[in-house]
Amino acid sequence: MSDGTPISKTQRKKAVHELQALGEELVTLNESQLATVELPERLLDAVMHARTITKHEARRRQMQYIGKLMRRVDAGPIRAALDAFQAPSRGQAAIHKRIEGWRQRLLAEPGALADLLVAHPEADAQQLRVLIGNVQRERAAHAPPRSYRALFQLLLQTLNPKEEKIR
Repeated sequence: MSDGTPISKTQRKKAVHELQALGEELVTLNESQLATVELPERLLDAVMHARTITKHEARRRQMQYIGKLMRRVDAGPIRAALDAFQAPSRGQAAIHKRIEGWRQRLLAEPGALADLLVAHPEADAQQLRVLIGNVQRERAAHAPPRSYRALFQLLLQTLNPKEEKIR
């Protein structure tokens, strides 16, 4: 605290656990990602060693050691690098969620297709109508959801033209 009040033991422990969790995230990075994060040599060695440990208790102790080393470095740049690695997956999740929302609306609301066509005039209205009808027939017949998947792919191409598929 900047006003001179001491930091409580709970707050110190919370900060230590956060640094240890940050260290655990470092262990999960692949080689190329880890190479882009600037780490002190001792911390990098500890992270590399933690990858080779398979025994639970030994790994726990190594993670505690990484947490201890993390207390000696500025965690800000490390956190920023980890956030940068996770940003694309968050973006894909947001796209997936938006597409899934449209798919659910199209199947549940009769006027949703008109809303989609207003928002995205480049959408193929005929193909969307066909797929929506096919999905409803597949559901009634308890058939495999082929058209359901095809509707998702068409929405993906319409709403996010720069991406062909979400992996």
